[in-house]
Amino acid sequence: MIKYSLILLSGLWLMACGNDSSENYTPKPKGYPRIDLPTATYKLLEPTHPYQFEYNSIARILPDTFARSEPHWIFINYPQYHASVQLTYKPVGDNINRLKAMLEDSYKLATRHNIKAYAIEEKKIRLKSGLEASVIDLAGEVPSQVQFITTDSTTHFLRGALYFNTATQNDSLQPVIQYIRKDIIHLLNTLKWRK
Repeated sequence: MIKYSLILLSGLWLMACGNDSSENYTPKPKGYPRIDLPTATYKLLEPTHPYQFEYNSIARILPDTFARSEPHWIFINYPQYHASVQLTYKPVGDNINRLKAMLEDSYKLATRHNIKAYAIEEKKIRLKSGLEASVIDLAGEVPSQVQFITTDSTTHFLRGALYFNTATQNDSLQPVIQYIRKDIIHLLNTLKWRK
């Protein structure tokens, strides 16, 4: 009985080795996780800051708790995407030198990504309020894919940067990056300075 079993197993093994399945192998394309993005609906930020805007209702507003944070620094947090837009606000105080320093710092922060970015594109957009904003898109494995700067040049200065708290590569995050970028443009177009 054992003898017949060994012969049967040897025969099956030889048949399996003789069938070269590598000729019929088709590699599968690299896959990315499916990301369902809801239709954006917006709500107005509570009037507790010197600025007010509409933000996506799926996001939460959180205070910036970093040690060096200043008053009116907040996060627009997207918990389901492990993403946040960090907003840093500074008063200008009608001081042109202070404004120049804040602009220089903002551009330095954006250009720090040159090491990993393979493209940095800045666009000036005219907002519904008549003011301008600079929107900076960064491509590559960078920590911040979208940044923006806007000011009224005398009183208010606002900078924002999109960050992900995940190790997922930016290629697979691209739909979420574009979704939040649209929210950033909506934020800028609904931005109003408060006294």
